Amino acid sequence: MTSHNDQPSPMTFTAAPALSGSVAVPGDKSISHRSLMLSALAVGESRVEGLLEGEDVLATAAAMRAMGADIQRDDDGIWHIHGVGVGGLLQPQEALDMGNSGTSTRLLMGLVASHGITATFVGDASLSKRPMARVTEPLSRVGASFTASPGDRLPLTMTGACPAVPLDYTLPVASAQVKSAILLAGLNTPGITRVVEPIPTRDHSERMLKGFGADLEVEVQADGTRIITLKGEAELKPQNIVVPGDPSSAAFPMVAALLVPGSQVTIANVGLNATRAGLIDLLREMGGSIEIINAREVGGEPVGDLVVTASALNGVEPDPARAPSMIDEYPVAFVAAAFAHGRSIFRGLDELRVKESDRIATMATGLRAIGVTVEEMEDGIIIEGSGGQPLPGGGPIATRLDHRIAMSFAVAGLVSRDGVTIDDMRPVATSFPTFTTLLQTLGAIA
Repeated sequence: MTSHNDQPSPMTFTAAPALSGSVAVPGDKSISHRSLMLSALAVGESRVEGLLEGEDVLATAAAMRAMGADIQRDDDGIWHIHGVGVGGLLQPQEALDMGNSGTSTRLLMGLVASHGITATFVGDASLSKRPMARVTEPLSRVGASFTASPGDRLPLTMTGACPAVPLDYTLPVASAQVKSAILLAGLNTPGITRVVEPIPTRDHSERMLKGFGADLEVEVQADGTRIITLKGEAELKPQNIVVPGDPSSAAFPMVAALLVPGSQVTIANVGLNATRAGLIDLLREMGGSIEIINAREVGGEPVGDLVVTASALNGVEPDPARAPSMIDEYPVAFVAAAFAHGRSIFRGLDELRVKESDRIATMATGLRAIGVTVEEMEDGIIIEGSGGQPLPGGGPIATRLDHRIAMSFAVAGLVSRDGVTIDDMRPVATSFPTFTTLLQTLGAIA
């Protein structure tokens, strides 16, 4: 939601001295969205601590309020949610404004699909370009009906089915959002909803559904295929949730600490769910020094503190099968590759074409603008590293209203000769409102 102020907010990030200190990143976005939605469907009061208070998650909170949940934040930053019960969602009186949040949109469509209500979804210019067919197609099979803008885009009005038809669905592409939408629809659907996932994606929905008391089972076959079954007409019990730090947000100070010479940074309380930790594995393979200390489990999710020390990185060619575990981290991984010794080849990234922007094209254009040799492919990118040398810099970089593009080039600016100018930093508020403050805390000068 970047509409509060229509003027772009450009910013230049310049070469930084060694970064040091300990910081915490905002709460995990995926877990924050789901904690609000499932709390709103439980009967009784749930408490959520560490919720990401970025614009995307606040859009989810506003939507759940509009459908009947009582959601309050106290002065200590703890959120209290009194739910309406599965099946209890009310007809929203106005369109649900999703801002820039694709996760909110697709998951809420799943919730509405099995309730007898009609909801209209609207979003900002970036979200309104993103196709919704991958969710509307399976949700049509449960009985929901849709009236969408051309190309299955927002604005979109849907009417749920009650009772809905249970779905047995094999995911055609790896998508945690599609999986989650179908499972959320299954909560208020009589019978068994079954999702077959040939390539595993982030599993926060399954973990949290179980935590709230849903009858859900996950069977992993020999080839890695996951079969998720959910018994419908669930009764969810309220929970106390502590949201770990978002690994996708931790990616930016992590890469900055690896690249800025002499740096050592501790990032506290980071979620280390294996379905999300692909970037840590990749950076370690490139030669990055990332130590996990104080590993623990909080609310069913693995958590730890990361100690990151500046390192010489080498080019890499990761297995495309790894893509779902770091799909949001590729833009900043491309920045790491730009400073590595040798060539990096990233493939299997078709999904990046339909994120907040076409992230392959947008990153390729921006990297060229700051002095990187790049070759764009249909499903990926080839990057020639600088061998650890600072890049010239430049800009303003066209970020296409994409928060992760903006933050990735901000990190590149910290290891540039002349600085990197970002055309608009406003979208960063969707996921990481404290981003520039955090960099300044570590010693960077923005």
